[in-house]
Amino acid sequence: MVELTTVMKMDTKIVRDELWLLSSLLKWSFFSIMAGVVVGAVAAGFLISLDWAIEYVSSFSRWRYLLIFPALIFSLYFVRILAPEAAGHGTEKVIDAVHRRAGIIDIKVVPVKLIATIVTIAAGGSAGKEGPCAQIGAGLMYGLSKIFRLDESDRKKLVICGISAGFSAVFGTPITGAVFGVEVLFVGQMFYDVLLPSFISGIVSCFVAAYLGAGHLPEFIINVPLLAPNLIGWSLFAGIFFGTVSVFHIECLHAVDKKFKSLNIADWQKPLLGGTILLAISALFGSRYLGLGMDTIDEAIRGGNIPIAAFALKSFAMAVTLSCGGSGGVLTPTLFVGAAAGSLFGNLFGLDPSVGSALGLAGVLAGSTNTPIASTILAMELFGAQIAPLAGLVCAVSYVVAGHRSLYPSQVMLRPKARTFVRRSVDGKTRITGRFEGFSYGRVIRFHLEKILNRIIKRK
Repeated sequence: MVELTTVMKMDTKIVRDELWLLSSLLKWSFFSIMAGVVVGAVAAGFLISLDWAIEYVSSFSRWRYLLIFPALIFSLYFVRILAPEAAGHGTEKVIDAVHRRAGIIDIKVVPVKLIATIVTIAAGGSAGKEGPCAQIGAGLMYGLSKIFRLDESDRKKLVICGISAGFSAVFGTPITGAVFGVEVLFVGQMFYDVLLPSFISGIVSCFVAAYLGAGHLPEFIINVPLLAPNLIGWSLFAGIFFGTVSVFHIECLHAVDKKFKSLNIADWQKPLLGGTILLAISALFGSRYLGLGMDTIDEAIRGGNIPIAAFALKSFAMAVTLSCGGSGGVLTPTLFVGAAAGSLFGNLFGLDPSVGSALGLAGVLAGSTNTPIASTILAMELFGAQIAPLAGLVCAVSYVVAGHRSLYPSQVMLRPKARTFVRRSVDGKTRITGRFEGFSYGRVIRFHLEKILNRIIKRK
């Protein structure tokens, strides 16, 4: 009788637990579907409006590039006056909101970011379209969380769903968008309880945007070679190369931003200076470095002839645009940088530049944003499952080589990438520093030599 009672209690507990799980599943299925529909529809409106604005401006004469001066000034003051928290590139602000403001995002960010980004990119500003979509999605979901009076934990989850839905709508890659929205917040940890809602919202958003006619990245067909031992070696070497490019890309953005902030000139003069630099780049090296640069990405992956310094010039143009007052994201330019660097890698070492560009696109994204899993999945969604082993190796190596830096300074580093680094409190903030920082290398070498000698003596 006692055993029967115990079994009945266990069965009751199992049923109760399953009911709680089922209710949570239904709850987040409802919220994530709603997130996908809302964000997908608004993102589609943004993308269609952006395409129309770019086409309209392109119908002007070659003097249309002079519009970059009023566009950058408008973007700077439009954002500063109406929604200061929308300044800069969108994804960084969303990550900061999740970590430091409990997911609270002013709803004014949505229209302000949408308009400022369209004006910046249409006039020739070198920025991306994914950051605004992430910020728009997060802002809309914060508004939705207020309507349903969600607590802080659920609000953050819903905001993350908005991020994933925004990325998925832009690129037409639902799985990449879902994983990126979860992976980009923390380095060294992924929250699996948000993964299912992110998947649902990303897939729904992708289909809604496609149904409404929003543009996505083109589908590419490349001849990926079969996996072989020599390709493993080349992939590891490519990962080191793309990781180094990622370091350059990150440091270029931060250095230019710091330089513009240190300039002792009026704020309205910074967009004029930035516009002058962008026009000089265009005059000297061509207009491919202005705007989104999607044509160059397509050309690189199809094996076209890409200038050697294309990746560096695009990185610099993006940094200037965002530092002088322009509005937009960093991922689309990062894809340009990766594809151009991959083309260079292929041509330098006698490899297929098409495959090199595909791997470079994923590798530089992984190193620059610390998202190796999402970047590998992106390669698979764009180029087919056959590229998975090569892309996985490249992304993992690039992620390590890039070190503890990121295009998103608000990204939280929870775990060092190697045992030679540790998390320490520096000036009241937790940072990842070298384990032997502050020690002389001579002392460290002598310490290890003494340990080795002691072990040899003991064995004798």
